[in-house]
Amino acid sequence: MAHLLQTTFLPSSSPLIRRNQTYILRISGSRTRVNAKIREIFMPALSSTMTEGKIVSWVRSEGDKLCKGESVVVVESDKADMDVETFYDGYLAKIMVDEGGVASVGSAIALLAESEDEIAEAQAKAAASGSPSSETSNSAAVVAAVPHPQPEKVKLAEPAAVTVGSAVHPASEGGKRIVASPYAKKLAKELKVELARVVGSGPKGRIVAKDVEAAAAVAGPAASVAAAGPAGIELASVMPFTTMQGAVSRNMVESLAVPTFRVGYTITTDALDALYKKIKSKGVTMTALLAKATALALVHHPVVNSSCRDGNSFIYNSSINIAVAVAVDGGLITPVLQDADKADIYTLSRKWKELVDKARAKLLQPHEYNTGTFTLSNLGMFGVDRFDAIIPPGTGAIMAVGASEPTVVATKDGRIGMKNQMQVNVTADHRVIYGADLASFLQTLAKIIEDPRDLTF
Repeated sequence: MAHLLQTTFLPSSSPLIRRNQTYILRISGSRTRVNAKIREIFMPALSSTMTEGKIVSWVRSEGDKLCKGESVVVVESDKADMDVETFYDGYLAKIMVDEGGVASVGSAIALLAESEDEIAEAQAKAAASGSPSSETSNSAAVVAAVPHPQPEKVKLAEPAAVTVGSAVHPASEGGKRIVASPYAKKLAKELKVELARVVGSGPKGRIVAKDVEAAAAVAGPAASVAAAGPAGIELASVMPFTTMQGAVSRNMVESLAVPTFRVGYTITTDALDALYKKIKSKGVTMTALLAKATALALVHHPVVNSSCRDGNSFIYNSSINIAVAVAVDGGLITPVLQDADKADIYTLSRKWKELVDKARAKLLQPHEYNTGTFTLSNLGMFGVDRFDAIIPPGTGAIMAVGASEPTVVATKDGRIGMKNQMQVNVTADHRVIYGADLASFLQTLAKIIEDPRDLTF
């Protein structure tokens, strides 16, 4: 057999010693484990910035038989909740990290046995090792993980590989476990809704916020009273960061290493406001209009759309991807409108609504939040007239947008008039972008907003 494959079979340890019938198959200089009876299920890297993950819930229990592609565990990454699937048939022999526990990327969170006969052996090895990261198993289990609905294969650590996918069991299956979005769980707690009695309408039966709200409405007025109650915050208590808060914290600390400067500009928005009122009924959002205007301005100023990562060079990004900051339960995320300069305003608005819905349900895929080349942060809807934003690592600039407010101004003929104006402040990486670059970009942006005819083409 080895001759036919032009390969060599080698024992996994010293010559002539077999360890649980595990061998190493050498192919073109690489080594791959085969015939493993006990495998580790690793904590997958679900995003480029993820260093550790939190176990939200185990979908299956110890001793359960698993089929390839079946969801095993829900993992909270730094940006989203994702369902991890097994890439092998077998039995869930041992859960090594309980629900609510945190594990580093690449460390073992469970053991997968090939047959029922190996379950006891796997549990004994786990008890003896006392550490998820120890070499308890003979090879690594390949797991799959992807946020619904678009499966995508991602390389994990050798020899494991991961893909990310949606849950494969209903939100409530036989009363064993409940799969719900984090926001739905929070909402259920506030409205005093029992999730076990809620039928999920999300992907594969996942409970989402609207399901909880519907259940609360059926329950009657008492639910409304509960929603208006205190948030349940315990004063003087010390709370650890959530996974998302930890990621935000690391990014902000990293941003301190970037030399930045800020430039502000006042833009008249009368024409933009009139356009928005005209096309709002067609589903167009102000966020999409601002993103489109920004993208069109960046076409003429590619250096403002560039990025510096190593301190020695910078990249003129080939795409204009506008990331927009969105507050979500327990943190902040920046969904990305990709190729915003090329999409029409109606497509852009539909895409933005889809991204926001996925962000609040923690279902964004990594490329939907980590591919931005320029960032917008808009607090105008809260009445904030001006503020400064912190530049995200790996990007060249971020623009803070304030509210559009009626302002008394002097007209060109020397008279006093009233115009709606907004203040924008751009924070930029001074290693790449200079003051004149930003000033020129803001002039172009103002012209587009003050004469927004190009935004609807």
